[in-house]
Amino acid sequence: MNLSAFGSLFLAADGLTITFIVLFSVAVIVAVGLFFLGGILKEKSIDNKLGTVQTRTKKMIDEVSLECKTIKKEAILAAKEQELQLRNEFEKECREKKSELQRQEQRLVQKEENLDKREEQLSKQSNSLEQQKRELLNKENEVKKTQEKVNHQHELMVEELEKVAQLTKDEAKKLLSNEILDETRHDVALQVRNIEQTAKDEANNAAKKIIALAVQRCAADHASEITVSVVPLPSDDMKARLIGREGRNIRAIENATGIELIIDDTPEVVILSGFDPVRREIARLSLEKLITDGRIHPARIEETVEKVRKEMDREIKQAGEAAMFDVGIFGIHPELIKLLGRLKYRTSYGQNVYKHSIEVAQLAGLMAQELGLDVNLAKRAGLLHDIGKAVDHEQEGTHIQLGADLAKKYRESNNVINAIAAHHGDVEPKTVEAVLVAAADAISGARPGARRETGTNYVKRLEKLEAIASDFNGVDKCYAIQAGREVRVIVKPDQIDDAQTLFLAKDIAKKIESELEYPGQIKVNVIREFRASEFAK
Repeated sequence: MNLSAFGSLFLAADGLTITFIVLFSVAVIVAVGLFFLGGILKEKSIDNKLGTVQTRTKKMIDEVSLECKTIKKEAILAAKEQELQLRNEFEKECREKKSELQRQEQRLVQKEENLDKREEQLSKQSNSLEQQKRELLNKENEVKKTQEKVNHQHELMVEELEKVAQLTKDEAKKLLSNEILDETRHDVALQVRNIEQTAKDEANNAAKKIIALAVQRCAADHASEITVSVVPLPSDDMKARLIGREGRNIRAIENATGIELIIDDTPEVVILSGFDPVRREIARLSLEKLITDGRIHPARIEETVEKVRKEMDREIKQAGEAAMFDVGIFGIHPELIKLLGRLKYRTSYGQNVYKHSIEVAQLAGLMAQELGLDVNLAKRAGLLHDIGKAVDHEQEGTHIQLGADLAKKYRESNNVINAIAAHHGDVEPKTVEAVLVAAADAISGARPGARRETGTNYVKRLEKLEAIASDFNGVDKCYAIQAGREVRVIVKPDQIDDAQTLFLAKDIAKKIESELEYPGQIKVNVIREFRASEFAK
């Protein structure tokens, strides 16, 4: 490119720049002018608006001030009205209080007048009392003088009587008192004897009627069941299967049941031996199931015994509940119900204790009903009176002690506990129901057919009981009473003193325990009585 071309280009570019600058300057001037013009117009608009706002503000201030004046006037008027109302109420209250004070003042004045009147009356009464007191003193002096005269005359009469009777006053009084006492004692003794005899006759007749009625209404079986401890076998070959190889089956049965199996030469019979009737019954039922099933081996034996034991627990519980429902009492502890069911497999001289307990409860309840006593208490005590026999094979002590302890443990009432402890005469009965339970127990145990013992054996046992007690030195007479549950020994008072009677009772009891077989327990009652007699000729 040459220099002339470059110069022409530069001139062209410079012309464009100048044009652009001029145009830009004109635009800026126009914009500035428009800005100032807009500012002037805006200022005028603001001035107009400001004037309008000031006018409105002034108008609102005038309205507010007018409204404030109105509210102020209303408040002043309301305050004046309230003040007037309070003033009227205050004046009214003052008038009421003033009238009340006037009324109280009048009452006080009236009370003062009444007090003055009473004071006058009291003064008059005091004067009258003083006068009466003086009169009484005068009369008392007169009475004393009269009494002295009477005493003097009485002494003179007594002296005259002593001279006539030739007895002193004390001697005559003593003689008269003795005669009166002797006659009174004789009459009283005759009356007491007649009353006692009449009462005994009436009581015996009433007791016989009540007992006869109770026995008639209690329909118990004549003979009771006994626990079976013999298991019949279908054949003698079953004995070998029960014994098993090297005796493993019989050992398994004995270990599982706690009962000894006696397999002897008796044909087609296995004898079970054990002191616990429940376990013996479990063993019997288990053997019957095993014989019926035919599979006899240790595992099957343990399974069958466990199954029978559970069934027995259910049956025992059901038996206890059935006894409770039969008698008609409720609320017995579940453990006592189970023990009551165990009595179904307990016998006493062939008599089933379970049925015996139900029978005693029914008899005691019937007698209590006839006498108008607590029937529920009599039935409850009668049903539980032999509950100790359910555990007497497992624990030490008599069935009476065990029964009372069980009743106390399971929170039976004190009357029930006393009836259990007193039904054989070990302790004194505290209630009439306890006496009825003892009587029902004697009736149930001594009635014909109740126990396996025959009449001949029964008489022999009582004779032997009397013979044992009669063998001791110093014994005068002895009697077996209460169906052989008590022996009453009468000693000679010149040979046995009071201290020796205690040792004699213990010696007789020990000899009875060692030489005689008997159900329950026997009470030894030694009596020493001294009698003085003389004949009047």
